[in-house]
Amino acid sequence: MLKLGDFNTLRVTRFIDYGAMLEAGDVGEILMPKSYVSPELKVGDDVRVFVYLDQEERLVATTETPLARVGDFAYLRVNWVNRYGAFLHWGLMKDLFCPFREQRKTMEVGKSYIVHIYIDRETGRLVASAKVDKFLQPAEPHLYPRAKAADLLIWQKSPLGFKVIVDNRHSGMLYDRDLLLSLHTGDRIEGSVIQCRPDGKLDVAAGSIGKARFRDFADTLLQELRAAGGTLPFCDKSDAADIATRFGVSKKTFKRAVGTLYKAQKIELHEGSITLKA
Repeated sequence: MLKLGDFNTLRVTRFIDYGAMLEAGDVGEILMPKSYVSPELKVGDDVRVFVYLDQEERLVATTETPLARVGDFAYLRVNWVNRYGAFLHWGLMKDLFCPFREQRKTMEVGKSYIVHIYIDRETGRLVASAKVDKFLQPAEPHLYPRAKAADLLIWQKSPLGFKVIVDNRHSGMLYDRDLLLSLHTGDRIEGSVIQCRPDGKLDVAAGSIGKARFRDFADTLLQELRAAGGTLPFCDKSDAADIATRFGVSKKTFKRAVGTLYKAQKIELHEGSITLKA
């Protein structure tokens, strides 16, 4: 079954002046414009394409990779607006439409917004909505135990920290008290689940938590040492703020990682610095 607003693997049936025609099951053939047809492509070849609607609302295939696809939440920039709504850049020739009724506040050209991409049931068109709350689903506690790794999309600032979208599906909160990184709307980071609340929303942390946090940062610190030529001007007496600015972790995490590497005989400790062991 053809997936609109997503990637499909389709077979070349014939070539015409405008490009290649691809077999698309129940909908018949769809065009892949000439600009996307490689010289080596031939009839009978399978090609992975993204399928969307052109300016005339006809199915069309492209080998370009969009910034997001149907079902995704994404941070997209407004290219232009008209009396019907805003048109967002999503990496394809035709911009993505966000009608006024799906805007939380009037979108402005040049600004970016978190939106959800979906197929409008009434028109069959690919559209975006900035009213992302209605597309978020409660998380199930048994699927989100403490310390489970998760992908986080930074959504919006709140008095407590940042609202985030977890694993492209759930609502979460990243608290200021757990933050050492400078974050902005649209950033994507790796995080971990702290807890799943009764309402299905998730409390999350940036990076790993528990023992995994120390193991992960020990590996990171080792990489940082190698990249710096073997020496870093930090030690267990370094200022916590300097450590957070340089590495994005707490002083406790830094000291635990240093201890791990020292016990493993991978580093040497000096007054005011650490070095890789020869």
